[in-house]
Amino acid sequence: MTILQHVAISPTASIGLRHANVTRLSAVALLLFAGASQAQTTFDVIGPHEYALPVDFKPFNVFVQYGTFQDNARVYNDDGDSVRGPGSHAITGLSKYVRFWSPESNRQIGVAWEVIVPEVSVRNPGAASGDRLTSGIGDPLTGFAIWFKPKGNITFGFQSFMQMPMGTQGVSDTNWKNLSSFLWDWQIGKFDWDGDAGVVWQGKRTDDRIKPGLTWHTNHRFAYRVTTRLEPFLALDSEHYSGTGGQPDSWVVDAGLGLMVHTFNNQSITMRYSTSIAGNNHSVNDSFNLKYAYVW
Repeated sequence: MTILQHVAISPTASIGLRHANVTRLSAVALLLFAGASQAQTTFDVIGPHEYALPVDFKPFNVFVQYGTFQDNARVYNDDGDSVRGPGSHAITGLSKYVRFWSPESNRQIGVAWEVIVPEVSVRNPGAASGDRLTSGIGDPLTGFAIWFKPKGNITFGFQSFMQMPMGTQGVSDTNWKNLSSFLWDWQIGKFDWDGDAGVVWQGKRTDDRIKPGLTWHTNHRFAYRVTTRLEPFLALDSEHYSGTGGQPDSWVVDAGLGLMVHTFNNQSITMRYSTSIAGNNHSVNDSFNLKYAYVW
């Protein structure tokens, strides 16, 4: 079993400085990607305002650090029952740098390019001595996003990332991947709905010569800004994998509860707990997630 199933996997016009920083921060995690551990679903790292992206803005930079603790105690079997899993614990991270700009040729669109480096540590107390810890740098990703605003409170766009099999032995999937999806954001007063829907294509793995099938996914974040600093939200994630080479089809639906803390104009911290509510031939998500974002 590979440790990285896919690292999917979540940016600004002439406005006041404080509002500009908040808008940029809301877009910070724009291109994230994804459950670095086997149990998580594609792009489930996104948070509130992930795609609340501006247009007609000056270039800026973003650094984001994601961290996840995943308990692999349960899995869904072929009958959809939750049964005992491998019992391992995965601690994963994603370090991301993003450059955002609005092209001079068309100031009514926004563009971003990013580089993401995963960090992986899997501990299995039940494994034989010497195999209880597997860790290293995962397969890096790079790619772009482009978007426009059909209305002032709506954003719609497209993003695409290539994942390269350059990670440490033991945590690399050993194959190329492309993660592409449509994205949207709809802000209604204090309420915000972020979402995406897309597909993950994978090439043939060099370690076992298997070419995995397509993974379809969709992710949603429903947030409500209760105070200047605090914004609780609900998370809903789902994916379906089409099995190939004797692998079965699998699917899962996850739900989560989180809180985004707007600490400063150019920084934020987001916390979330997620768990699976239904699935088939898939690991059960049981994870605590943390995100720190810094904009300059």
